[in-house]
Amino acid sequence: EVQLVESGGGLVQAGGSLRLSCAASGFTFDDYVIGWFRQAPGKEREGVSCISSNDGTTYYGDSVKGRFTMSSDNAKNTAYLQMNGLKPEDTAVYYCAAGSSCDAGPLIKSVLVWGRGTLVTASS
Repeated sequence: EVQLVESGGGLVQAGGSLRLSCAASGFTFDDYVIGWFRQAPGKEREGVSCISSNDGTTYYGDSVKGRFTMSSDNAKNTAYLQMNGLKPEDTAVYYCAAGSSCDAGPLIKSVLVWGRGTLVTASS
């Protein structure tokens, strides 16, 4: 079964850090890019970051540049999102997705599969 499973969300005070994980199974991890997206209540889904598993090239949305870092471990079929300096406006459900290529920065073309999401709450 093609699947992505996110973990690592939780409640943190503003200024704190969290690391999200996105574990892949059922497909060849190296053949796809992985992206992180988020959706806050009442808002549209926003692209956060995208990484190419082949060469590690990463792209970030303007709202997270300099605070979030995306990485991947091909041996573990897992991508990560290190989030530092969290702000209340970062509060959202975070999803990862696998696709054919990163597009227009932190977006993804031809999505293969979405994860179910993990909730991140940064309190003020």
